[in-house]
Amino acid sequence: MSYSEEISNKLNELLVKNYDAEKGYLNAIDNVDSNDLKMFFKRRASERSEFAKELRTEILRYGQIPEESGSFKGTMHRNWMSLKSTFTSNNEESVLEEAIRGEEASLEEYDKLMKENNLPPTIDNLILKHRNAIQAAINTEKVHEELVS
Repeated sequence: MSYSEEISNKLNELLVKNYDAEKGYLNAIDNVDSNDLKMFFKRRASERSEFAKELRTEILRYGQIPEESGSFKGTMHRNWMSLKSTFTSNNEESVLEEAIRGEEASLEEYDKLMKENNLPPTIDNLILKHRNAIQAAINTEKVHEELVS
């Protein structure tokens, strides 16, 4: 496998995670009543859409084909969020908990990729920017979770 293919494969894995996160946040909007939470989830979805565009651009720069959709696992997580919110008494809290869980999984993927020493500086910087934004979102979600508890 060429270096370009190797880099693109790693970026495609993150791309799929970002598709999943974007869809998850859009799904979460339908599972909460609070306008503040709806706006928060909408901003997160928009951010993840932007991350996906940036990753697609890098993959194309390496002459590879970006993935076009999310994963089966992401679909299952969104379905679980919807089902769980249907059966829980504090809908907003459970949706936030699942959003945090999903973001923490994304953070692990970004951290894993950052530990590799063979990434070009431009991709390193992009990954770090995304990683820091995800961490900030987790911190904000945890504050929101405290407020709806």
